[in-house]
Order: sequence, then C-alpha cells, then structure tokens
Amino acid sequence: MFTDAATQLATPGAIGVIPTDTVYGVVARASDPAAVQRLYALKDRNSKPGTIIAASLQQLEALGLKHRYLTNVQQYWPGPLSVIIPCGPELEYLHQGKHGLAVRLPAGDELQALLVQTGPLLTSSANHPAQPTATTMQEAQDYFGPEVDFYVDGGDLSGHQPSTIIRIVDDAIEVIRPGAVTIEI
Repeated sequence: MFTDAATQLATPGAIGVIPTDTVYGVVARASDPAAVQRLYALKDRNSKPGTIIAASLQQLEALGLKHRYLTNVQQYWPGPLSVIIPCGPELEYLHQGKHGLAVRLPAGDELQALLVQTGPLLTSSANHPAQPTATTMQEAQDYFGPEVDFYVDGGDLSGHQPSTIIRIVDDAIEVIRPGAVTIEI
C-alpha cells in the first residue's frame, strides 16, 4: 500500500495523505522543518502541534525526545494511544512553543514498515479545522486537492476514531482528547 509513499516523503518539503492505524492523516517527515511548516500552514495549525508517529522508541529518541519519558509510557504501544511527552526548544518547529508533543507507535505492519523507511512522521487528521475527518481518499482529495504531493488509498475508514491523547502528570492520567482507546480515570 505504501510502496511510493516513502519515496515521495524523501523529497524535501513533501507532505501527503495516508491511512494511519486510526484515520486518514496528512503527514510530513518530522525531521524536515520545511515539510512540517507546510503541513501546519495547510492545516492552519498555530500553537496546536500534531502527533508524531514512529516505528520505535529509538526513532523518537533520535528525533530528540528523552529516553526517560519514552520508557515510562512504552507499555501503551503499539496502538492508538498518543502520549504527550515534554520536549525542549530544539524541537520548537514541531511543538510550536508548547514544549510537548503527542507521540505514539502505531499498530499495523504496513505502516510500521513505512515508518522504518521514513523515520518519524508528523501527522494531523485529514480535514480542515472544524470539519469532519476524511474517511476516504476521495474526501481527503476534496479537502486538499493538489495542495499535498500524494495520496495513499486505504479504503473506507468510516467508523475509525482518532487516537486517544493523554498526558501523565504526577502519576495521574489526564485525557486530552478521547478517541480509539477508552481510559478509565
């Protein structure tokens, strides 16, 4: 499914739409500041960082996230649960001054294989602000048309929910966004 996506994402500044293990997402290589800026401009996301998906904790560490934070939450992965991890000023182009990023290791062999090739990807749901998330490639194309470089068709994702986003504060879990995983508090 992702045969050409890795090649497309290797182009500096490239963004595309792919099916993740949850919903369709607009993606950019997280290590490419120009692509990240382009994704945020497309989605009109100011001071609202996206989610980083990666194949492994090592990829997240290589991006600049601290080992100690990642090992404390690794039991939640792989799967549709994103955890906000603190990060420093070197990743400001990703966190937009929030000093934290939602990160996760997604499920799905094909998506994992793509992430092994591309490294971590910044992702945001395939929609415009306050609009429903695209559930088909056609809906994503209707939103973005030629503003993205490529589309990967993953079929109809109706009924799929975005990842649940949590933050852990003093050993307590705070649900930032409910989603595919139900957290009992």
